[in-house]
Amino acid sequence: MAQVVALYRFPVKGFTQEACEELAIQDDGRVRGDRAFAFRYANALAPRERDGLEIWSKSKGLTRMEYPALAALRLTTDPAAGRIRIDGPDGLHADEPLSDEGRERLSATVTEYLLGSADARGLESPGRLPLSLLGEADRSRFQDSARGFVSMHSRESLRSLESALGRPIDDHRFRSNIAIEGVEPWEEISELSRVRIGRLEFAPQEVIGRCLNTHANPETGVRDAEVLTTLTRVIGQRQPTFGRFLLPLRGGGTIRVGDTVELVA
Repeated sequence: MAQVVALYRFPVKGFTQEACEELAIQDDGRVRGDRAFAFRYANALAPRERDGLEIWSKSKGLTRMEYPALAALRLTTDPAAGRIRIDGPDGLHADEPLSDEGRERLSATVTEYLLGSADARGLESPGRLPLSLLGEADRSRFQDSARGFVSMHSRESLRSLESALGRPIDDHRFRSNIAIEGVEPWEEISELSRVRIGRLEFAPQEVIGRCLNTHANPETGVRDAEVLTTLTRVIGQRQPTFGRFLLPLRGGGTIRVGDTVELVA
């Protein structure tokens, strides 16, 4: 029987994942506390709006696609204390409260690190500096789409891709919320009518188109795997995709590691 084998959320967009034993799925379909914060460019501190939904363009803030060096930073959050900690190479360390002053110091730490990395040119364009850390711990708002989704992939698809690449890779390269096991490879991106996880039912949305972010090693930031061309030329996909977006059918709830999973054709 298929089941959930890992759960993740990403408190700060583009930074370290947090492994969780359970995830709270909000009624709007987002994971509570997921992509709750983001380091935004100076010229992008307010969202656009479409159909009553906020749109925070991912091209207007730090992402691993443009700044793979972010993978070398280890970020942890303490929502109860209202703090964010960042550790990195060469003794880099910051542990700050989410006050205005603390956010400024965190932004300065990340800026200094990136300006000393191979990704420095990304911050040289007009309007990018100074960076600002935006967000609140209890509001998930910086997903790649205005609608926001839960993302899921299977370990069987991961193994199929590993075989095609001829090297091991792990879940973190794809930054999904849910990893499942016990299905056929690529079954989660097949024609489905529903997905049941524990007591929750989800409506499958579009498959997840992938970008150069997946080429970067999630531990080092070095681009060391030709994921996109392998998905198209070896796996045979028309466009490089990995994983599926989901939306709850009847409101939110909690999913847990070990929950049963059913993919309904």
